[in-house]
Amino acid sequence: MICALTIVRYKRYMGWCGLLSMALFRLPLFFNEQINFWKLLGCGKNGTFDIYPDWRQWAILVVKRESSNVNKDNKLLYGSFINAWWNFFRCEVYTIILEPIEGHGTWDGKEAFGKLPRQTDHEGMVAVLTRATIRLNRLRHFWKHVDAVATQMNNADGFITSVGIGEVPWIKQATFSIWESKEHMKMFAYKMKDHAEVVRKTRQENWYSEDMFVRFKPILSFGNLHGIDPLKLKLQ
Repeated sequence: MICALTIVRYKRYMGWCGLLSMALFRLPLFFNEQINFWKLLGCGKNGTFDIYPDWRQWAILVVKRESSNVNKDNKLLYGSFINAWWNFFRCEVYTIILEPIEGHGTWDGKEAFGKLPRQTDHEGMVAVLTRATIRLNRLRHFWKHVDAVATQMNNADGFITSVGIGEVPWIKQATFSIWESKEHMKMFAYKMKDHAEVVRKTRQENWYSEDMFVRFKPILSFGNLHGIDPLKLKLQ
């Protein structure tokens, strides 16, 4: 089983094309027999985890049954219609291929990445997806902590890159981040004061009606976002 996350950035004043794609892409993804789970996602401002949406940047996440024939081809991943749409609007497209290795929780009641162990012996580069459905009465508590945690993550040792994504603005949110090693990720997650405090509060005060935490082994990356591929030299 493999997972693909593609971040798409539209030209200036063309963000409406991304919004429209969130409706149009549902059919080809639904009828793609190679895909057993998919999500169409928006991004936070400038692609970060932010309360304000970035109308130029959108994302697709898919989980495919077969892990063979992994290569640098969005047409094979998503089908000809979606790939042609991005080409027509001259989008900047960046794709990361990932292998789910460990995690827990559900996404819309499903084990989206299959049955995973909570821990493995993987210690190399790791990508992390944390997502949650935030209870309405906890929205204010959640968002007031975002800026401090985001600043800490961007300055943390071993941090490579991240993107804020979500299905529903403010309510169904996720953070995807990549780290040099699992140890670097754990240092941030459990020893950085602000982040550790948020983790503690989410559990004690029951902020989420559903949550999920999954770690991945990055396999391949291709394309660019803001003119670069953050993993280009790391996955060779």
